[in-house]
Amino acid sequence: MSVSKITPCLWFDGQAQEAAEYYTSIFPNSKITKVQHYTDAGHEAHHQRAGAVLIVAFELNGQSFTALNGGPQFKFSAAVSFHVDCKDQDEVDYYWDKLGEGGDEAKRQCGWLADKFGLSWQIVPTALKEIMADKDVEKVKKVTEAMMKMRKLEIAELKRALEG
Repeated sequence: MSVSKITPCLWFDGQAQEAAEYYTSIFPNSKITKVQHYTDAGHEAHHQRAGAVLIVAFELNGQSFTALNGGPQFKFSAAVSFHVDCKDQDEVDYYWDKLGEGGDEAKRQCGWLADKFGLSWQIVPTALKEIMADKDVEKVKKVTEAMMKMRKLEIAELKRALEG
């Protein structure tokens, strides 16, 4: 049996191309690979005008995605999010600022944010994995307590919490 490629499909209400252009402008090694348009076929089901953007295929740092203009029926929720591993605080700051631009301020906590399209992202420093792997349960508890008070994760503050 061959391994199938898994491509997340993101449902938008008319903003698929705008979203794909936005995301590909943020992540390195990213590009739009294909844009498909609605035709008259199936109009009674989809109610979109012929020529409107149907699907935008794109890549973010080599990972394939599909953006679908499906209509207003479905919205994003934090039940699905994308985790962005950041090598240092500069990367955390960059992705936090870029992806958070125009997003819902009320939906920012513990490194999570919702972007201007409502899609949830986890902006996480790779250092957090190392910090949380400490064998001292009390230290990890202090780090967790510090993290729960943060909106954007701050590596220096997490390390201070670890050190006590």
